[in-house]
Amino acid sequence: MFLRSFGRCLALVAVLAVPATLSAQQGSKIGYINSRAVLLATPGYAQAESTYNTELAGFRDEVEKLQNSLDSMAADFEQKSVMLSATAKSAKRKEIDDRRGKLEARAQELRDKAAQREQELIAPIHSKVNEAIEGIRADGGYAIIFDVGANDGLIVTADKSLDLTQKVIDKVKAKP
Repeated sequence: MFLRSFGRCLALVAVLAVPATLSAQQGSKIGYINSRAVLLATPGYAQAESTYNTELAGFRDEVEKLQNSLDSMAADFEQKSVMLSATAKSAKRKEIDDRRGKLEARAQELRDKAAQREQELIAPIHSKVNEAIEGIRADGGYAIIFDVGANDGLIVTADKSLDLTQKVIDKVKAKP
């Protein structure tokens, strides 16, 4: 645990040393945003997230039903296995294994479908937000803009005057 914390401290020093050097040498500015706050304020994000969560719940329900069916089949087999012949036990185990394979394949298919759907719903929003961030970076002469919501809190504290979150939100909301 200590080594992980120490490693994060070293990474923080390394990350902050580069912008400080840039700022001192080139007069460049540094800023930061909270991407989660930006996304929550972006028009269309709440609807996209709601749609995704609804579809994901449907995928989860389907997998849960398949799992319950498999569990029921396995429990039934356990109860009746003492009365089955070796051939019948083997056939039932194969049937359970086949169903388990189908369940795993369907679960993977649904995970892939969910990832694709998330990309379809969120990618245009991310693109819009990234354009706004890049515009603010270019217009404001910022060398680097950090995201305080990313990387498990790599940025521990920062000067509030460097917070560009509201500027990004305003720019995103201004774009049609």
